[in-house]
Amino acid sequence: QVQLVESGGGLAQAGGSLRLSCAISKRTFRLNILGWFRQAPGKEREFVAAISRSGEVSNYADFAKGRFTISRDNAKNTVYLQMNSLKPEDAAAYYCAADMTYYSGTYLPTTASKYDSWGQGTQVNVSS
Repeated sequence: QVQLVESGGGLAQAGGSLRLSCAISKRTFRLNILGWFRQAPGKEREFVAAISRSGEVSNYADFAKGRFTISRDNAKNTVYLQMNSLKPEDAAAYYCAADMTYYSGTYLPTTASKYDSWGQGTQVNVSS
């Protein structure tokens, strides 16, 4: 099973930035589609962004477009989520996830149930 460990959460001011990192088991890193999800208290876990195995294809939730950027460094077995222009409503626990399934074309899953392995989460708080 893939192991994932997130870091980089914390407190940011509205309008500020944070960069989340997720370190992934070395052996399987290149085999995974990687995604970020978030979950606020009392709400369902929601998709934030995903990136292909090669790093050449990515997709974002509407709220993340233009503000968040997902990237991966295959040499470091790490996926990142750069979050800019943070808003109080971005406060949540952020989780990285890995999907070992092969999909044809440029499809990247956006539903949590498609992902096989999850990290423990890192908390992001945004002050207004």
